[in-house]
Amino acid sequence: MARIKQQLLQTEDRRRRATCLGELAQDGIEVFCWCNRCGHNAVVETARLIAELGPDFAVPEVGTRLRCSGCSGKDIATRPAWPGLGQVARHGQG
Repeated sequence: MARIKQQLLQTEDRRRRATCLGELAQDGIEVFCWCNRCGHNAVVETARLIAELGPDFAVPEVGTRLRCSGCSGKDIATRPAWPGLGQVARHGQG
């Protein structure tokens, strides 16, 4: 019984770990950056970040290495720039 629980815990740990830049590059996804100070946001090319930080750098930690081009703040949040469905229109109609 202990082995099953250990395997489940290991699977859960792998699922919870932060995505790395190399994983985003494989899928062609860039990094979305948001300044918590002024609200400025931008999308940064993953290849550029990999060149500077390496492919094993965790995406949530990228913000610790950035500075906002709007206010020069260093409180930057980062996440994968997942592709969207475009602008959503006609809310509530259907």
